Amino acid sequence: MLGRSGWSRAARSIHTRILLSYIGLIVLSGGLCAVAIHEVLVIRLESRITEAVQQEFQEINRLTTDGRDPRTGAPFTSVQAVFDVYFRRNVPSHEEAVLAFADGRLHHAALGRFPIDQLPHDTMQSFATSVRSYSLADGRPPIDRFDTARGEAYYGILPVRVGGSSGAFVVTILPVTQRQEIADLQTYGAAAVLGVVVLASGCAWLVTGRVLGPVRQLTETARLISQSDLTHRIPVGRQREAAEMALTFNAMLDRLEAVFRREREFILDASHELRGPLTISLGNLTMLDPEDSDRPQWRSTIALVTDELERMGRIVGDLQLLADVAHPQFLQPERIDLELFVAELAVKLSALAPRHWHVDDLGAGIVVADRHRLTEAVINLADNAVRHTEDSGTVALGANVTGTEFRLWVRDTGCGVPLDDQPHIFDRFRRGDQAHLRYPGSGLGLSIVRAIAEAHGGRAELVSRPGAGATFTLVIPRQTREGWHLGQDSDC
Repeated sequence: MLGRSGWSRAARSIHTRILLSYIGLIVLSGGLCAVAIHEVLVIRLESRITEAVQQEFQEINRLTTDGRDPRTGAPFTSVQAVFDVYFRRNVPSHEEAVLAFADGRLHHAALGRFPIDQLPHDTMQSFATSVRSYSLADGRPPIDRFDTARGEAYYGILPVRVGGSSGAFVVTILPVTQRQEIADLQTYGAAAVLGVVVLASGCAWLVTGRVLGPVRQLTETARLISQSDLTHRIPVGRQREAAEMALTFNAMLDRLEAVFRREREFILDASHELRGPLTISLGNLTMLDPEDSDRPQWRSTIALVTDELERMGRIVGDLQLLADVAHPQFLQPERIDLELFVAELAVKLSALAPRHWHVDDLGAGIVVADRHRLTEAVINLADNAVRHTEDSGTVALGANVTGTEFRLWVRDTGCGVPLDDQPHIFDRFRRGDQAHLRYPGSGLGLSIVRAIAEAHGGRAELVSRPGAGATFTLVIPRQTREGWHLGQDSDC
């Protein structure tokens, strides 16, 4: 059984709130419909009553204006004669009573089909003493009401004047049967609304349960997910919206899992790379003897430790640069004359080391990019090429513009990149199997190159054959990415 907290959670759940809203809407709609139907039925009832009273008034008017006394064959000379003929010829309808007053006294009363045996005394006195003059506005008699033991009755009074006599013709209707039919209809309507509410509530519970099923699965999956376990996924159903939500959520989990996996790999690689310099530094420092501070061994140890600490500083600097890639201000784009830019780079690179430096192609055209970040990437590529070529080797720089992008490459005639290493050459802390033994470095240079290319909306490519050199290329869009804002055009 659910405890108090369980019931509280169930009452606050979206499933319950949707169901209650649905039920409330049905009840409100049913109630408004019932009220509207009741009002329409009452209006129609009153309209029929008015028409029935009007019909009786027309009958008595025809007698007084066009009728003749059957005893004499001449027009009527008194209201009593008119009333006598009328009551002989007409029988009141069901729940209708007709009364005739002459000279202030009751002359005839037809109450045989009226729901009550006699009218209230006050009402009869009012009929007898009434001197009000009723007019038929728009052809319809004025209708008044009085209370009875079986509900409210409707009545109309028609003044009648014939010759020198006057009287009043009264038609009263007490619609007990019709009111009971309206009440029964309301009862049946309420029962029908209740049945609809129960049936609709059950259907709504099932439908909302199915509709909210993916939401519950999403909640349960999110509850089971932690940073160490991102393997749970939501089953993809057949419902279009639910399937789209599940696919979107699963795609987000795939991206998160990839991010966390790279983060773990990065932490492991960083700790491994930093552990080496720390171990070397601490190991050498523990071997120092304060009494031997003047000996060459002391100075060489200090130099070694300093070198390792500087290497750690470079690693930390490279890591900081990679972390800054996601910052919106990482790039500062400007208009660049590609030909002049490549010529400047060629001068800068030639000072790195004594190699055969060559420019394959200066390129031509105006591009939009971050000059300093591209320079940093190219210097990283050139430094990598220098370390993998002999003194007599060739390192070349080139650029060209093709369509909506431009390419900037560094080519060398060194040993090339082994085929097994090529798919991972741009990963952090990834170097060739023997590269870490032959060349110092953090293994972050090519990762920085790729990060700069991707920050521009481009990519980094490698073409290499073992023993035949390698060509690293930056492929960058010529125009600014969305969100970049340029200042004044440069004079390049």
